[in-house]
Amino acid sequence: MTDTLRDLFHIDLPIFQAPMAGVSTPALAAAVSKAGGLGALGLGAATDAGARQMVQELQALTDRPINLNFFCHEAAQRDSAKESAWIDRTRPLFAEYGAEPPTPLEEIYPSFRADDRQLAIVLDTRPAVASFHFGLPKPDQISAMKQAGITLTATATSLAEAHQIAAAGFDAIIAQGWQAGGHRGIFDPFGPDERLPTWDLLKQLVGATSLPVIAAGGIMTGADVRHALSLGAVAAQLGTAFVGCPETSADGAYRARLPLGGTQMTSVISGRPARCLTNRFTDWGQEVTPDHIPAYPCTYDLGKSLNAAAKAKGETGFGAQWAGDGAARVRPMPAAELMALLIAELVV
Repeated sequence: MTDTLRDLFHIDLPIFQAPMAGVSTPALAAAVSKAGGLGALGLGAATDAGARQMVQELQALTDRPINLNFFCHEAAQRDSAKESAWIDRTRPLFAEYGAEPPTPLEEIYPSFRADDRQLAIVLDTRPAVASFHFGLPKPDQISAMKQAGITLTATATSLAEAHQIAAAGFDAIIAQGWQAGGHRGIFDPFGPDERLPTWDLLKQLVGATSLPVIAAGGIMTGADVRHALSLGAVAAQLGTAFVGCPETSADGAYRARLPLGGTQMTSVISGRPARCLTNRFTDWGQEVTPDHIPAYPCTYDLGKSLNAAAKAKGETGFGAQWAGDGAARVRPMPAAELMALLIAELVV
């Protein structure tokens, strides 16, 4: 295990910080990497200029290995009738806060696959690791990153996805269990989802693939990390455990809501299934069937506008408050202190 961590990821501790687009910061990633883990930046929601700035800030804070994460979703299948109906359906929510929904909806987040602008960020900044969510880069992009000596990982929610990752020449697999917070990494959001719990998925992938596997989903403590290792993982990826750290960009309402726990998988916020703290948005979405929801990330364009309108009037229940099902076990403290605690629990 230690040899794999050193050879592939150039780290000594089996603790990965989840990228958490929109919440992770250079300060958080630097603290994790400095402590011997693998800090990460989620850049799928950043502009090219913003992404480069974040990476430069992180590399100024530490020379330790880092992970840059990107989205590899397919282009949105636009349906003007569905989008118009969705705008009309949400209009009463906007009206509560004296606002109008955006029209038309925009495809706000480009995929890594769409062109080579995000690839250029990876090749220019040379992180130790690049990871991918929602699918895989194009073969020529993968080849360019491998030639640059970058370790490649991708999220799998099933054995079939893990086999695709291995066949594409990747170095390791992130096994994302059903308990994980944030966006489900499933390649096809409209296809069947086995919804395997983290430990079940981990055991399946370890037993049926030759690549190293990183466990993700509901992992909050060093004891959880130790259990993942006992099942054959080379490391564990923690996201929600770090959201309460002061280094993240999570707002006050998000932080205050975390310890109360309670999450729900929903597609109404962004257009793809994602686990969120239960709030007004998820409650409203319980009556919505998936066939009425426009494609990702167009739905997210509207969701972000609704959250902004509501927050301007003091309502914080429409945020994308992504969290895993272990949220109630969050331990708010500086990231360096949390890493020290995780390490102490791991070696008990």
